[in-house]
Amino acid sequence: MPQSSSKYVFGPVPSRRLGRSLGVDLIPPKTCTLDCVYCQIGRTTEKSIERREFVPLEEVAAEIARVLAGGVRPDYITLAGSGEPTLYSRLGELIDRIHSLTDVPVDVLTNGTLLFDPRVRDEVARADLIVPSLDAGDAATFERINRPAPAIGFDQYIDGLREFCRQHGSKVWLEVFIVQGINDSDEAVDRIAAIANDLGVARIQLNTAVRPPAEPDVQAVTPQRLAEIADRFEPRAEVVADFPEKEYTGQFQGGVEAVLETLRRRPCTLDDLAAGLDMHRPEIAKVLEKLLRAGRIAGEQRQGRLYYLAVREKPAEKRT
Repeated sequence: MPQSSSKYVFGPVPSRRLGRSLGVDLIPPKTCTLDCVYCQIGRTTEKSIERREFVPLEEVAAEIARVLAGGVRPDYITLAGSGEPTLYSRLGELIDRIHSLTDVPVDVLTNGTLLFDPRVRDEVARADLIVPSLDAGDAATFERINRPAPAIGFDQYIDGLREFCRQHGSKVWLEVFIVQGINDSDEAVDRIAAIANDLGVARIQLNTAVRPPAEPDVQAVTPQRLAEIADRFEPRAEVVADFPEKEYTGQFQGGVEAVLETLRRRPCTLDDLAAGLDMHRPEIAKVLEKLLRAGRIAGEQRQGRLYYLAVREKPAEKRT
């Protein structure tokens, strides 16, 4: 099904962890409780902890149903997108609605900062898989790498994460994002591991800044260093692998708008787009060339790969 009419659903996009992931965007860009230095969709423009129904639940559910009816079969339906999904005040209702539409599992990618709220814990727990973040083992590093909203304290955040994992750890994959020069020292890693090892989660996964980050000076650590860091967790952490190569059937004809909507949420390589949208590489290459000529996307080299990302549109000037 072509995605030209999609406002909230994007992809499928290739995920290192989840295979082909159909994204659902519930939050305006870029509204979040944090302003992480490594964020792949840029700096936070609205730092907040206020939960709201940013988009109409009925419209989101109807759009998901239309996309699935069009033949898209993802491995997961992922609630993430342009901001922190737990800020969506009807998150639990939406998860229930998706479960009524399909047997495709629902996952929530969250920074975990609102899990101190029992209502948020209850809503998030309705998902089949929860992937929260833990990038710091102390308040100073938390402030440096995650740059939280003033109302978010480190101890409060960790207490909420612990309580959620105490109840639902068996369906939690914990992501630890490592940035060179910030949290990659043995001491910094050991502080993170001291917290992570006691959470009782199903998996601990290590990630780094492979895709273009919010801050240009943010650097990824090497695969060798990630492997060393993995050994400091008990049980050993996983180093998140790249999306596996596959045969492209060309069954999903998303076209220009599907590519653009995907790049608005996440920088991708040509192969990422081909795998996620199930289109042939030459077709994707033609679309990318068209968007580059129009100035709607840009290319950026990162870790030896060429990533494409959407150019943010400037707001229209108000006439006086």
